[in-house]
Amino acid sequence: MPAGEPRRPDAADEAQWVWAEIKAEARRDAESEPALASYLYSTIISHSTLDRSLSFHLGNKLCSSTLLSTLLYDLFLNAFSGDPDLQSAAVADLRATRTRDPACVSFSHCLLNYKGFLACQAHRVAHKLWTQSRRPLALALQSRISDVFAVDIHPGAKLGKGILFDHATGVVVGETAVIGDNVSLLHHVTLGGTGKAGGDRHPKIGDGVLIGAGATILGNVKIGAGANIGAGSVVLIEVPPRATAVGNPARVVEGKEASKLDECPGMSMDHTSFISDWSDYTI
Repeated sequence: MPAGEPRRPDAADEAQWVWAEIKAEARRDAESEPALASYLYSTIISHSTLDRSLSFHLGNKLCSSTLLSTLLYDLFLNAFSGDPDLQSAAVADLRATRTRDPACVSFSHCLLNYKGFLACQAHRVAHKLWTQSRRPLALALQSRISDVFAVDIHPGAKLGKGILFDHATGVVVGETAVIGDNVSLLHHVTLGGTGKAGGDRHPKIGDGVLIGAGATILGNVKIGAGANIGAGSVVLIEVPPRATAVGNPARVVEGKEASKLDECPGMSMDHTSFISDWSDYTI
């Protein structure tokens, strides 16, 4: 590292910083809104780490009369505390939501109230169970995630870090789908298959992709890094990196001068600027 350059925080430092922010936010909210004080104390303030807070909150959200919160708490805590990758992914997802969603007012707001974030963290544990051949439990957890959060992600699906499920209602992700790092997708997005065929049959989403509301991507197709999938599109073809696909069936649009996007859509959340590159239509 060059002399004088500030040291980049490692994963542990970043997790500690985010957790300190969450606890400070929760204390401020408890002081300003006494009606929430007990809730904030039990979910955040009373816990020593993000892993414990998240495990407690998920356990209470996903429990049922036959799937007890204490059982789920132990399940989540063992998974998070024993796997640094799960811990760093949760921190990256918190940062992604706080940075990219202008409606997210704090890290604690995301942790407590964003069902897309919570569904993503619960799925990560279900995926871990799936890879450990604990498939009945993984599928039971998937079912509860779908019931509670209206997000249906097969436990076999692989998710990267820095994921934003914005609004999240109606998101469906199939068994062999892969979602890269720093991907943002909105509500009612489907990453599905094309029929009854088995095997590797679901989309592969590259890093930094933005998928608009109601978009459907079907089959074992590759969406290149930094691509933008327009809202309501039905994608059945491969989309090149940093390109835009729109329509039903979707086509890759060609810009007036260049069809490639200058920014990473998954990070910028820019859904519409590409329109001026390929159309003279104005409202």
